Amino acid sequence: MTPEAHATRRNGLLIATAGGLFLSFDIPLVRLSDGGLWPVLALRSLSTFAAALLVMAVIRFILGRREAFVPGRAGLLAGLFYGLSTMAFVAAVYHTTTANVVFIVAFSPMFAALLSWIFLRESPSRSTLFAMGAMVVGVVIIVGGGLAAGHVFGDLLALLASVLIAAGLTTARASGKPMGFVPLLASAIPAAISLGFAWPEGLTMQAPAWALLDGLVLMPLAFWLLATAPRYLPAAEVGMFYLLETVLAPIWMWMIFREVPSTATLFGGTLIICALLAHSLVGLRARQAGRLSTQSPTP
Repeated sequence: MTPEAHATRRNGLLIATAGGLFLSFDIPLVRLSDGGLWPVLALRSLSTFAAALLVMAVIRFILGRREAFVPGRAGLLAGLFYGLSTMAFVAAVYHTTTANVVFIVAFSPMFAALLSWIFLRESPSRSTLFAMGAMVVGVVIIVGGGLAAGHVFGDLLALLASVLIAAGLTTARASGKPMGFVPLLASAIPAAISLGFAWPEGLTMQAPAWALLDGLVLMPLAFWLLATAPRYLPAAEVGMFYLLETVLAPIWMWMIFREVPSTATLFGGTLIICALLAHSLVGLRARQAGRLSTQSPTP
C-alpha cells in the first residue's frame, strides 16, 4: 500500500468511526431530554431540519453550487419513508429497551435486500440469504422476549422503523440519484406531526438542551460523516461502522440509566451483529478479490 493510499484509508477510518460514534449517542440523548414523546420528537426533528436548511444555504449561496437536494418524486417518496421511520424509531425508544430498538433496526439492510429482490429484481447473494435467515432468528428471539416482558408494542415499532428505512434505501437505489440530504430534510415530517400533538401542552421537557444537541449537531454530523466515508473506504466496510450504534448505545444506556438488556435480547442481538459483521466481511473480501482480478495483467 502506497503512503497516499495508507493516508486515504486512515482518513476514511477516522471519519467512519466518528460518524458511528456520534450516531450511538442518539437514544441516550433522547432519554436524557426527559420529556414526553411528542415534545422531544418535535424539538429533535425541528433542530435537524434547521441544521439541514443552514447547510443547504451555505452550499447554495456561499459556495454557489446549484443542486437538487430532493431529486424529484423519488426523493419525495424516499423522504416520506425516512420521515415516518424517524417517528417509529423515536416512539420505539419510549416503549421498549434501547438494546431491543438498535438490534431490531439493525435488520434494515436485510429488509432492503429483500425489497430490492421483490421490486428491483436484484437477486441476493447466498451470503445475504444466510445472513437474512440468521437475523430473522435473532429478531424472533428478541420480539419473543419482548412479548414476555410486555415490550412487544415497542419491538413492533422498531420493526416498522427498520422496514421504512429499508424502503427509503430501496427507493434511493432505484432512482440512482444522490439523496444525501433527503433523510435530514425529511425530519420536517415528524416535526410537523409531533408539533400537532405537542402543541396543547407545549414543548415541555426537563432538559431540552440534550434534544437540541442531538438534532442540531450530532445527527447531522453523524449522517454527513457516514455519507462522506465511502469516498475513502469501500461501502461494505463503511456499513460495518453503523454497527457502532448497535453495540455502543446499549452500553451508554447501561452506564447512564442502568438499563440492563434481557438474556433474550443479548442472545438475539449477538446473533444479528455476528450475521451482519460476517456478511459485511464477505462482501468486502469479494470486492477486494474482484478488484485484484481486474488489476492483474492478462497473458
